[in-house]
Amino acid sequence: MKNVGATGAVALVAGSLFGAGLVLGGMTMPSKVRGFLDFTGSWDPTLVFVMGGAVVVHFFAYRLIRGRAHPVLAERFQLPSRKDLDVRLILGAALFGVGWGLGGFCPGPAITSMLSGSASVFVFLAAMLGSSFLVGRREARTSAGGATPAPRTVSKSS
Repeated sequence: MKNVGATGAVALVAGSLFGAGLVLGGMTMPSKVRGFLDFTGSWDPTLVFVMGGAVVVHFFAYRLIRGRAHPVLAERFQLPSRKDLDVRLILGAALFGVGWGLGGFCPGPAITSMLSGSASVFVFLAAMLGSSFLVGRREARTSAGGATPAPRTVSKSS
């Protein structure tokens, strides 16, 4: 890393801006999130504007950085190298969506919502961290020599 102090300051500002955006956009209110996901009842489309704002910011930011050799505060870009879809990715995404719909939180808004002191936030975070811990232990155990079946992949062209 080029400058740890500058990187930390940028991370603090970006995280604070992200958290403020979540609060202002209503993403920290489970009732608002559930209203957005309720297409058959009283659908609340206002979170479309939150997502639209994020897409617009990304659209312009991506165009600003795509021609660079490296980021301003790092030696290289951290981009995913895998392009395939496997069963674990698809099931993980589905589980994330179900958890988001049932709990009304995803990780960022849940962390931001800790300031509310709501018990439901802490139950959600405990479940999220607990399941992450268990999956991490399973991954460590299987990578340490336990035999696991090869992941089944789904190519994008099929």
